[in-house]
Amino acid sequence: MFSYHQKPDWHIADSEATPESKFLDRRSFMKTMGIGGLMLGGFQNCQAQSATINTMLPPLPDYTKNAAYKDAGRAITEEKLVTSYNNFYEFGFSKSDPAKNAKNFSLDPYTLTIDGHCDNPMKVDLDQIEKLGLEERVYRFRCVEAWAMTVPWIGVPLSKLIEQAQPNSKAKYVAFTCFYDPKRAKGQNDKRYDWPYYEGLRLDEAMNELTMITTGYYGKRLLPQSGTPLRIITPWKYGYKGPKSIVKMTFTDVEPKTYWNTAIPKEYKFYSNVDPEVPHPRWSQAREQFLGERLKNKPTELYNGYGKQVAKMYADRKRDLY
Repeated sequence: MFSYHQKPDWHIADSEATPESKFLDRRSFMKTMGIGGLMLGGFQNCQAQSATINTMLPPLPDYTKNAAYKDAGRAITEEKLVTSYNNFYEFGFSKSDPAKNAKNFSLDPYTLTIDGHCDNPMKVDLDQIEKLGLEERVYRFRCVEAWAMTVPWIGVPLSKLIEQAQPNSKAKYVAFTCFYDPKRAKGQNDKRYDWPYYEGLRLDEAMNELTMITTGYYGKRLLPQSGTPLRIITPWKYGYKGPKSIVKMTFTDVEPKTYWNTAIPKEYKFYSNVDPEVPHPRWSQAREQFLGERLKNKPTELYNGYGKQVAKMYADRKRDLY
């Protein structure tokens, strides 16, 4: 634990990113439920762990750079920030915990099960997924806690994998189930929460051109703290809508339950689209804080700036899609 005088200049204190006076962090909710003892790990230690893990992971296959998404209109966030400051509660409730506690985690050998309302249920490995065509896309990323970053994700459009499974006419949604391993993921030992993590999208959202199943970033494979071996990215939604380390996809005809909506239904809704005019019940979403800066001095954009690609999906709904 490093002292208040040793925090690096990029560090965003929880009290700044999510003001304590308004309990703006979901960790504050968890603390009220009796989860305490949160500690900040040293940045230099996290950076060293990331470097070690990188040498252990196999290289990514060749990938292309999608010219349509070569930038996101703002600078790419430094890799060391993205890999050392994030939420992955399976490995701890402080921002620095995942890099420390997930450093030896893997799902190898990996298999993704695809079932439900589809004509071709299957089990696929990472190699089969990546052979669908890896590409790099630079996306904006927006956390519900009002901090943001920009990441060069590497992956496959989720639509390509869905097409392989051939969902039938009953399929209206896709439900995602993440790994469950409480021996290695100590956060999953808290039985007050419904582990493993689970999320869901409407089928048209999952098929949208933006939605990716990602296996890498910054030219490398995803590190354990970022959701190895793969995670879902939906850049127009708040970050928790992109489940990490998923092991199952199920096509369903009913809206699937989602983790945070189940835990705190008044605060986290199914759609969770980024919208500056729809506040979280406990804080405003009008402005955001770019990771590496200290102030929420940037206006939040509707759909995180991706309205051209996604607004048509919500034309018949109210703005209150938080």
